[in-house]
Amino acid sequence: MKTFALRLRGIVRTAAVVLALGAVVPAQADRIRDLVQVGGVRSNQLIGYGLVVGLDGSGDQTSQAPFTTQSLENMLQQFGVTVPANVRPQLKNAAAVTITAELPPFAKPGQRIDVTVASIGNAKSIRGGELLMSPLKGADGNVYAIAQGSVIVGGVSAQGKSGSSVQVNISASGRIPGGASIERSVASSFDKGGDLMLNLNTADFTTAARIAEAVNHNFGSGTANAMDSGSVAVRAPMDPSQRVAWLSTIQALEVTPGDAPARIIVNSRTGTVVIGSDVKVGAAAVAHGSIQVTISEQPQVSQPNAFSRGQTAVVPSSQVAVSEDGGHMFKFGPGTSLDAIVRAVNQVGASPSDLISILQALKESGALHAELVVI
Repeated sequence: MKTFALRLRGIVRTAAVVLALGAVVPAQADRIRDLVQVGGVRSNQLIGYGLVVGLDGSGDQTSQAPFTTQSLENMLQQFGVTVPANVRPQLKNAAAVTITAELPPFAKPGQRIDVTVASIGNAKSIRGGELLMSPLKGADGNVYAIAQGSVIVGGVSAQGKSGSSVQVNISASGRIPGGASIERSVASSFDKGGDLMLNLNTADFTTAARIAEAVNHNFGSGTANAMDSGSVAVRAPMDPSQRVAWLSTIQALEVTPGDAPARIIVNSRTGTVVIGSDVKVGAAAVAHGSIQVTISEQPQVSQPNAFSRGQTAVVPSSQVAVSEDGGHMFKFGPGTSLDAIVRAVNQVGASPSDLISILQALKESGALHAELVVI
């Protein structure tokens, strides 16, 4: 608990210093390309199923993963090799895997993309394996790429005859750089004409209004219209080549985004706390304390008297104690700033769980003027 409290105090102090420095530096403008994404320009997920062969005895155990054998038999049939129905091959050098990839926007047939390969059976490792030709399909069921190549694994695992084993990272998954060749392109609405839609990465009415204002200032009134807090419509030429140059110029414009909302992010698993610079706390008093319940078992042996024909027995003996540490109380005045919050938290030495409880109580009381997000 003490270690968590020390780490928490260090994190909160660091956040306070960073935010204090950020309050002195004036707001910096960002390029529009860093604030938005162009509507219709997006990547697509691909998935496939295949076999990795050439493993050094670390493949699937076919008795527990029969689909590996079935996949191999189906592949052999395509080459005219028929496996008798009463024969079940015991494979150790093959593994069934899933294959995933991301098809970038405007990708054309013949280009290559990276793929990730992961075992779905009980293979111990796919290091040194070779992925056989496998189709990659999109959400619509069409094949968009073909994957094949040598798998590169970053993990290492080893096991001795006594059963002892050592593992570093994961060796049941790997990547194939440039392992898939694109066979089909995805239709895009970018060259269809009409307005271009700029979708903000973080929805904000102020940012959307400033983007539309910057575009109209440089290209004339009515060129851009803020549709809502998350999108800005921009008029663009009909010719595709002119649309590219037009959009490139717009993306280079600089805009000062709106202020971030008052928000506190708490990670209850790691104890990380991030407090925004605009967080304010109204007038409130907080009492902080903890109750400890201790239960100890001290069994005693009951020994019978001589010639009593009794039996030795173990008699349970429990001791229960409840103690409450000295509580801490601190008071916030109206409009308390981030610096005062940090000092108060450091004074009570709150652990991550205690801090979450304090913040949640302040939020429920209405004294915390910020959004509390617990992840």
